[in-house]
Amino acid sequence: MSVYPGLVPVTDVHGWKTEATQRLLGYTIALTEEAWHEPSLLPGWSRAHVATHLARNADHVRSIIEAAVAGRPQPPHPDSERVRRELEIGADRSGLELQIDLDSSAGALQTAIEAVTDWTPTVVIDGAPLPLSAVPLMRLHEVYLHHLDLDCGFTADGVDPDAAAWLLRWTLFRLRAADLPAIQLQTESLADEIGEGDSQLRVRGTDARIWAWLTGRAGPEVVDGADGVRLPLLG
Repeated sequence: MSVYPGLVPVTDVHGWKTEATQRLLGYTIALTEEAWHEPSLLPGWSRAHVATHLARNADHVRSIIEAAVAGRPQPPHPDSERVRRELEIGADRSGLELQIDLDSSAGALQTAIEAVTDWTPTVVIDGAPLPLSAVPLMRLHEVYLHHLDLDCGFTADGVDPDAAAWLLRWTLFRLRAADLPAIQLQTESLADEIGEGDSQLRVRGTDARIWAWLTGRAGPEVVDGADGVRLPLLG
């Protein structure tokens, strides 16, 4: 069973996150009004929905970091009804408004991360107590994952190889209790097993491609040994 991989190299992760965010913003700034409201790869979501989700995620991640630094209780995640309402309202905005929101929320998060001097306080993510250093990795995963969802021609092969190794570890942590078939993984950086069952898939590939397959953002054709199995979308 996969577990959290340990101390995250925050400086590296922050650098990868910064580069990934700039790349995403460089794409979205060129979108037309029509393109903003075209479907993304997420069922029922336009690109505007994806952008709104990314911006609100940045706000929430920043609130976790700022609370930990100040010694305050971790803020709860907004309830599902509020999230849905904010998502729909946000997705109705113009392209300029969406771009400003993406940019400003990412900038505020950047400032919060750069102000941290101690990454050891404990926070709770996905039901597990983890060091604060896991939070930038969580955001890195969001940025890369939703860049794929924007359906702009960006693929897993465009992910920084060093970043991909950590994205994969984060995904394995997220999938530690998921209802999946038994899968034996062999990548450039690790060997691991997830899922349950007697018949085990033996899947091989690059860190980035296996990450994309495990998160449901790529089909079985991008890896070896998946036997046509497409996995569900990981949020």
